[in-house]
Amino acid sequence: MTSSFPDPAFVPAPEDVVWDLPGDAPHRLSLLVLPHAGGNAHAYSTWREHLPADVRLLIGQYPGRGARYSEDLPESVDDLALPVVDALPSDTGPLVVLGHSMGSLVAFEVTRALQAGGRTPHGLIASACRAPVLPNQCPVRPELFDDDQLVAAIKERGGTDDGILDDPELREIVLPSIRADFAIDDVYRCTAPSVRLDCPVAVFGGDADPIVPVDMLGGWSLVAGHPVEPEVLPGDHFYFQQDLPGFFARLNPVLDALHASATTAA
Repeated sequence: MTSSFPDPAFVPAPEDVVWDLPGDAPHRLSLLVLPHAGGNAHAYSTWREHLPADVRLLIGQYPGRGARYSEDLPESVDDLALPVVDALPSDTGPLVVLGHSMGSLVAFEVTRALQAGGRTPHGLIASACRAPVLPNQCPVRPELFDDDQLVAAIKERGGTDDGILDDPELREIVLPSIRADFAIDDVYRCTAPSVRLDCPVAVFGGDADPIVPVDMLGGWSLVAGHPVEPEVLPGDHFYFQQDLPGFFARLNPVLDALHASATTAA
């Protein structure tokens, strides 16, 4: 379900690409969240309730969903990452970029782009994802599945409301973007020589994740330039959904540490 704009010069509004959910106090830090394959900004909007009031929540919205539904579906990780970079508010202040699953790869590319532009974030947090220099060890291969088979595969991985997938009309709306995202995730691998990030990297994962086992999480050391000790929580690939307060009890101190570290270095 790929569609074209009536006007080829159309550019989505920044607020359609990056949701801006500030807290009740002036922000000392902005957290940019990049969703998983098939995910959307709405799925992460409840994170606002669990962040400190002085942490501004920004959430990327990919093409083909939400207010960007009429845009062409993404074909590469750049189609997911670069519009987010361009749409970031100019007053983000200190920024930490976080992605979940495929969103971690998008977060990595967003961080690389910001770094290349002289705007290196204060940190990158990867969740339930392989290191970007490694191949996908658990591809979905959506091109081999009809809709029913793809829905079954998505349900097995978790993270998507079964009610949406079981409703024929809603399924027709969401499946094209899910197919597009998984096709990108299947083949993505950063092959830039000696790629390194100039900011600290933290990694989270679930202790029973069958897609990205705990022993794979340390691979982020390959791009971090420092050893990475993953934060491991109970649960599967979408471990944080099973205990969101418990997840933030571990995440918020990491945000504080990244902010303090960058502030001290400055």
